[in-house]
Amino acid sequence: MTQSPSMPALTRQMQDCIAACMDCHSVCEETMSSCMQKGGQQQMQIMRALMDCSETTRMCADMMMRRSPMHTDMCALCAKACDICAEACTTMPDDQQLTRCAEACRRCAESCRAMAGAGRV
Repeated sequence: MTQSPSMPALTRQMQDCIAACMDCHSVCEETMSSCMQKGGQQQMQIMRALMDCSETTRMCADMMMRRSPMHTDMCALCAKACDICAEACTTMPDDQQLTRCAEACRRCAESCRAMAGAGRV
C-alpha cells in the first residue's frame, strides 16, 4: 500500500501506541468475558471500568490510524480510562486475568500519555 502525499506516515511512537491500545482492548474484552462467568457485585463494578477502557482504547487506536487531529486529546482521555481500569482490576489481586488486564492497561496508559505529550507544544 502506498503512502498518500496528504497523509503522513505513522511514526514508530504512534505504531507502538496503536499496538498497546489494541492489546489493551483485546485483554479488556477477554477480562469482561471472565468477569461475566464469575458474576458477583464486585465483578459488575469492574465491568464498568473494563467497558470504558475497551471502547476508549479501540477509538484511540482508530483515531491514530486515520491521523485524526484530535488523536492527542483522545490519547490523554485513553490514558485516564486505562488508569481507572487498572485500578479497578487490582481490587482483586488473586485473579490472574484481572492482573493481566491491569498490566495491559498500565502499558497502554503510559504509551498514551507519551503520545498525548508528543502533540503538545
